[in-house]
Amino acid sequence: MSYQALYRVWRPRGFADVVGQSHITRTLQNAIVQDKFSHAYLFSGPRGTGKTSAAKIFAKAVNCQRRPVKEPCNECDACRGIQDGSISDVIEIDAASNNGVEQIRDIRDKVKYAPSAVTYKVYIVDEVHMLSIGAFNALLKTLEEPPQHVIFILATTEPHKIPLTIISRCQRFDFKRINQTALVERMQYIVEQEGLSVTTEALGAIALAAEGGMRDALSLLDQAISYSEDEVRIEDVLAVTGSVSQQKLTDIIQSLLANEVKEALQFVDELIREGKDPGRFIFDLIYYLRDLLLYQSAPGLENILERAIPDEGFKALSEQLQASWIQQTITVLNQCQQEMKWTNSPKVFIEIAMLNICDIQVNQPNAPPTALEPEGIQQLKQKVDSLERKLADMHEQGVPAQGVQQVEKKPQRMNRRNQYKIPYERIRHVMDEASKQSLKTIQTKWASFMDALRQKSAPAHARLMNSKPRAASDKAIVLSFEYEIHCSLALENQDIIQSLLAEFMGNETTIIPIPEDKWQELREEYVRQRHKDEEEKEGTVQQEDPVVAEARKLVGDSLLEIQED
Repeated sequence: MSYQALYRVWRPRGFADVVGQSHITRTLQNAIVQDKFSHAYLFSGPRGTGKTSAAKIFAKAVNCQRRPVKEPCNECDACRGIQDGSISDVIEIDAASNNGVEQIRDIRDKVKYAPSAVTYKVYIVDEVHMLSIGAFNALLKTLEEPPQHVIFILATTEPHKIPLTIISRCQRFDFKRINQTALVERMQYIVEQEGLSVTTEALGAIALAAEGGMRDALSLLDQAISYSEDEVRIEDVLAVTGSVSQQKLTDIIQSLLANEVKEALQFVDELIREGKDPGRFIFDLIYYLRDLLLYQSAPGLENILERAIPDEGFKALSEQLQASWIQQTITVLNQCQQEMKWTNSPKVFIEIAMLNICDIQVNQPNAPPTALEPEGIQQLKQKVDSLERKLADMHEQGVPAQGVQQVEKKPQRMNRRNQYKIPYERIRHVMDEASKQSLKTIQTKWASFMDALRQKSAPAHARLMNSKPRAASDKAIVLSFEYEIHCSLALENQDIIQSLLAEFMGNETTIIPIPEDKWQELREEYVRQRHKDEEEKEGTVQQEDPVVAEARKLVGDSLLEIQED
């Protein structure tokens, strides 16, 4: 097979080729030139940011026959031998597959032998966090006091898994994610050298999808080249990465802003049917809104935009949106992103997010009709909302509303606000039996209960993540949620939640969800009613005839008969 992937062909051969890590390469170059380099290094950072490449370049630089040099010459026998792997004194070890004590003991036994072809023997241990505890312990002494001719370079994406005793024996360098501009510039250089035709917009889309990794960026570029015909365009990149175009992101935001629920849900359905990545869609939408918000605040800083191209459509949309709407929308999408991690049905959570975002526009006080919605339709929607509120009030008061069943049978859009029927009477009953001690007990145990629930059922934990215990009796707990939909979702995992709750509380306990705003209204109403009842009771006692009161004490209510004159 003659073809090699771009990330292999263009793997850095010198420190100058390591993109976006100048804070590390400059330090290493100065240490090599001054002959003050350490015996052990720890390279940590995200995947594809140049850790193992920098380690190999460092091995060439310290062994280059023209040293001391800031860059390996890549021409002498030592540089060429290390580059093609023919020199056995530079050893690359994959700790994921060689993580046992025996492998590390083998290294420990061999480090005492002098290098055969170059000045320094260099051990590059990739994914070092995969070593077992025994292997780390076997490495400790050797890592602290290796022979003069040995250098260890440990590379990892998860430094928090490495024992502190190992980290303290190394010079640590943290590789950072490569910014989008640097990724585009490097890819632009590569496609020019390769004689390829790739548009700037396509390179920008690849850089965004790579999330700061040069290796990922070159792999995606390779895929896009194979997918395209003569020129790689942004449509090709979107097809390969599963991302959504900026025009479609603009359209979906326009639909949400105008409260066009039908169009928003149709877009989500088309997105899934086209095979787009739901997680990537939410990611793109959040960053596009972030770019809109930043552009509103500082129009001159176009270079800080990560997802958007500041064209005319983008600028027009930034003038139309309110900062508060953008912030609330990002909050809803972020919640959706968290919930999608624990489900096999991401489409459902995206649809719920779309509905909640539409409600943001509806619920804004004195929100003027948008340019996309005629004034007549806006007035009609206000009337419908008013009727819905009246129906809800009648239902709460127990008044039968004629025609409700017939309306429900019509194939109209379901009223989202009344999907969850709040059990007011049950909650009032719990409040009658509730005690401060019961509530304090559940609040004290709530954090431990949530930790146990996360281990037992991640979806159930996600449903209760933003809930708060508001009232508690010996048999029931009232939980408040930010949105009504969360109340319905919590009841889907009711059995798991209540069984674990029984273990913590020592008795069978029922959960009763209620939206936070409805809880505040109910609590105020309950407190007012209690005060009123107490005042009436006190008034009755005060108004009773003293003679009657004395007689009641002597003979009791059963034998007392009061006759009016």
